Amino acid sequence: MIGGLIRRRAVAGGLLSGAALLALPNRALRAANSGQASGQATAGSWAVYYADAAPLSAFQPYRLLVLDSRTHPPLQPLADRGKTLLGYLSVGEVETHRPWFDRVKSWGILDQENPNWPGSFYVDVRDRRWVKLVVEELVPAILREGFHGVFLDTLDNPPHLERTDAKRWRGMTDAAAALVRAIRRNWPDIGLMQNRAYEILPQTAPLLSHALGESVYAGWDFAAKRPHRQSTEDYRFQVDALKAAGALNPQLGLHTLDYWDPADGAGVRAIYDLQRANGFSPYVATVELDRIIPEPPR
Repeated sequence: MIGGLIRRRAVAGGLLSGAALLALPNRALRAANSGQASGQATAGSWAVYYADAAPLSAFQPYRLLVLDSRTHPPLQPLADRGKTLLGYLSVGEVETHRPWFDRVKSWGILDQENPNWPGSFYVDVRDRRWVKLVVEELVPAILREGFHGVFLDTLDNPPHLERTDAKRWRGMTDAAAALVRAIRRNWPDIGLMQNRAYEILPQTAPLLSHALGESVYAGWDFAAKRPHRQSTEDYRFQVDALKAAGALNPQLGLHTLDYWDPADGAGVRAIYDLQRANGFSPYVATVELDRIIPEPPR
């Protein structure tokens, strides 16, 4: 869904040439947490939207927006209204519809298909070619588009693969954290939001501007095709992990994304209240993330 990476010393030293840096518009290099909110948006309000049909007015309540890096509304009008814009980037999987899929496939570093998301394949993030592609091409392409930073998805996959086959995937978890470090070292001023990947969050929290807990209270049952409450144990684990990250980086924005039926206004409001009581900035949506779901009025 929205939702893992490396080890290459050269990345830390700066893979990007001066020419590549100069090619990016200055407005795209603004840090994500430095943008000022519009008068209508509250300080912690945010939304995620992977389509391009919503009118400009739909985004009025939000300060921070996570958008698909290819299919998205016009960015400049949103930036002009003080919105901070993060472009989607899957770093632990490669989807068949992405322009770089064939190139990565030819390297022989793709593994099994994600059973929940057909057409998206796990990638060996330890491979230096993948790191180079992410840092030198994919991140700057998002910034050139007009985004202020990058939303890093599918970072859960490297730890998952290492847990399932420790010998074959040894080093994947460390590589995930190293990739986040490589992006930050090469792009010190952009916004970075990490989705889940709690195993590496103690290492990456100081590097991020935002951390996201997806499906903290309510997730999506892919078999039953409906939202469901997480177990008490899983909910508590995620809440504690996010709070621990916030303790490591007091400037870190802590966000949650939960899935629920928008027709159940009382249920949606209860999730917003719960997550705000936890100290998080919540958003509740449908799993497709292809429409803006406003917070129900009281």
